[in-house]
Amino acid sequence: MSPRNSSYTTPEPCKHLVDYKLKHGPNGYSLIQKCLKTTPHGRTMIDKCKSEIPRCNFCSGYQGRLYICLICSSVSCCSSPDSNHALLHTQSQNDHEIAVDIERAELYCTVCSDQVYDPDFDKAVMSKHIMGLPKTENGVVGGGELRLSKRKRLGFGVDLDSKYGKRLVSGRDRSSKSCFPLGLRGLNNLGNTCFMNSVLQVLLHAPPLRNYFLSDRHNHETCRKRSSDRLCLPCDIDVIFSAVFSGDRTPYSPAQFLYSWWQHSENLATYEQQDAHEFFISMLDRIHEKEGRARKPIRDNGDCQCIAHRVFSGLLRSDVTCMTCGFTSTTYDPCVDISLDLNTNTSSPTDVANKPIKPTQNIGVSTLVGCLDLFTRPEKLGSDQKFFCQNCQERQDSLKQMSIRRLPLVLCLHIKRFEHSPIKKMSKKIDRHLQFPFSLDMTPYLSSSIVRKRFGNRIFAFEGDESNNSTEYEVFAVVTHSGMLESGHYVTYLRLKNQWYKCDDAWISEVDEEVVRASQSYLIYYVQKVLYHKASEDLSCLPMSPRRDTFVPIAGCC
Repeated sequence: MSPRNSSYTTPEPCKHLVDYKLKHGPNGYSLIQKCLKTTPHGRTMIDKCKSEIPRCNFCSGYQGRLYICLICSSVSCCSSPDSNHALLHTQSQNDHEIAVDIERAELYCTVCSDQVYDPDFDKAVMSKHIMGLPKTENGVVGGGELRLSKRKRLGFGVDLDSKYGKRLVSGRDRSSKSCFPLGLRGLNNLGNTCFMNSVLQVLLHAPPLRNYFLSDRHNHETCRKRSSDRLCLPCDIDVIFSAVFSGDRTPYSPAQFLYSWWQHSENLATYEQQDAHEFFISMLDRIHEKEGRARKPIRDNGDCQCIAHRVFSGLLRSDVTCMTCGFTSTTYDPCVDISLDLNTNTSSPTDVANKPIKPTQNIGVSTLVGCLDLFTRPEKLGSDQKFFCQNCQERQDSLKQMSIRRLPLVLCLHIKRFEHSPIKKMSKKIDRHLQFPFSLDMTPYLSSSIVRKRFGNRIFAFEGDESNNSTEYEVFAVVTHSGMLESGHYVTYLRLKNQWYKCDDAWISEVDEEVVRASQSYLIYYVQKVLYHKASEDLSCLPMSPRRDTFVPIAGCC
């Protein structure tokens, strides 16, 4: 960890890992390092070419997750909680708790049934990758990709303030064979942190947010907001942007950010799996706490001008109408996301382009348009929620209808896949497949459209008409959840220049759009269409610095 701030503290590691290191030291890491290989895209794994296909020593199976014991090199599998041969191996052999995931080259504790993070193991993996890089005649690693001391910045797309526009020059990678867009870099799992990695990938590639940090609007080297007891989370985000857009393709370990977030959200400071949606909201709240204090509201409506709200904040309108006299009470609430219930449409699984869909579990199909229709549909409030009518001066039955008063630059749609039953006192996951369009027009869900429809589409002046706001969006990121409620896994699909990429912790790979359509979407992120296309144009460009210094060409073509 960086010594510059003493408030950074390493969390308590897994006790089984501590015992292993006390007894064996780094010897096991050195031995496993010899078996590692790194793909051109920076994906590190156990080299299976040196032997036959690895199989579980208990069942001879080769599917599911396979782990190699750091003590005896025994291979065991864990296809499900009921078929956990990795744990069985530990129970049959004393002190054999620590293993390595063969496919991911990540440390795994078979007793805790969890990934564990150790900086020493991370260094062993990174050293192996560095040794495999091409060297110049003087023995220096070629490409200059590992020199992170000099920040390399980009200015993307339409900025929030045009005066910060940068002059762009095209640049291509001269040393890497990768054709991935600049900024696509895997994030190491630090121990059940796929929820964090999936959301970070979204934030790193949200055009307005990306432009803000890469334009040095919040530079961690000059920020004066640090105090003795609290860290500046935007500074740690800025560090990640610097690392991810440096051109280095090796997976990055956001350990410093994780520890900082733990200190800002102490109730979530654990290696247990967290909810990606809750983490996303927590992230924006922490950014707002820091940025909001420094930026006073400058608009007439008093809207917060912190970067989190400028990018993600919208405004919801709620109309509650008395069913007796027709009096309507209207309230407005800011939001950074919209949570949608899955509608019960069970039509045949085809998308908006009439392409067949292959759901992961064929138990019915919902549509995003149906979910938005359900969200803005009038609903009768229950008898225990009777509305106090100011006109009738008593509680009456009422109808409630939601609509969107103001759309954000980046629209986050949260699909409610987890529900709790108060009767059974248990939670369950909804595995229903959801169809969603890549292009989305939000006009039907604006308050102006909803109110006019309520009054028979009469043409009348609508206060604060949203007609001047852009309502056309393009999807750029989808966070998916697979598996069970207690032990699932988050993956992010990014759409860059109309090509989809799967971000599965340290792994980055190209995928077809059919794979994305068939996934179990949990968080769907749309950006205004003009920002999406502008960002796509600038993805392969490098800027000139404000001081007119030419930026060094770094990895990233296309």
